[in-house]
Amino acid sequence: DGAKIVVSIKINQKQRTATIDFTGTSKQLSSNFNAPAAVCKAAVLYVFRTLVKDDIPLNAGCLQPIKIIIPKNPILNPEYPAAVVAGNVETSQYIVDCLYGALGVLAASQGTMNNVTFGNEDCQYYETICGGAGASADFDGCDAVHTHMTNSRITDPEVLEWRFPVVLEEFCIRKNSGGNGKHHGGNGVIRKIRFLDSMTVSILSSHRLKPGFGLRGGLAGSTGHNSILRYNGDVVELGGCAEINMQAGDSLIIKTPGGGGYGYME
Repeated sequence: DGAKIVVSIKINQKQRTATIDFTGTSKQLSSNFNAPAAVCKAAVLYVFRTLVKDDIPLNAGCLQPIKIIIPKNPILNPEYPAAVVAGNVETSQYIVDCLYGALGVLAASQGTMNNVTFGNEDCQYYETICGGAGASADFDGCDAVHTHMTNSRITDPEVLEWRFPVVLEEFCIRKNSGGNGKHHGGNGVIRKIRFLDSMTVSILSSHRLKPGFGLRGGLAGSTGHNSILRYNGDVVELGGCAEINMQAGDSLIIKTPGGGGYGYME
């Protein structure tokens, strides 16, 4: 929808403090991608804790040397009755990638949790799908992992097929979806689920139009892609956010984004 997250980071080494200013970020949206200020602060805390070499337990003092400026009414500090369901699972990922990019330490990850739900009157299921991690000056991005503001596991194929009327037809690395560079970004995955009963599928995902950025000459990762393969062979292209009715024999195909690369290729 064209919304932007803008951040300025100032670090005072003598005072051992940092100022994180989100002035210039887009106003709150009519969609549900608005993120409450608490989500934004959690993302800032996550990033700076990962940059500290010491093993510091999570406590209120972690944010004491950090000043966070979030203007009123942008997507990162919306006012009632703004919808915010995607703020925690999607926009938080954008905040993290924005901060790492501004600091120049890590290329963008897949930047989305690829939220998928399906169900009917008899059963309901929710999963998030892994993708590519961003590269840094010291390492390649990992393939097929959950990154940053997500910590969920995915159901074992045997358990999924035992408990729900579906068949997991494909779950594999999406080759060459990570951005090239001196250190390449991690690859996303391809996940194909065939339905054995009528279901309603809902998808909440990002980076289907714009890829996760590379750094220092590294290339961006590939965008994600959502589609339906009908039982009769017809293909239905889906956007990043979609709700669609599935019939027995239809398949859902999710291709998750790759991470960005870091540095020029040698």
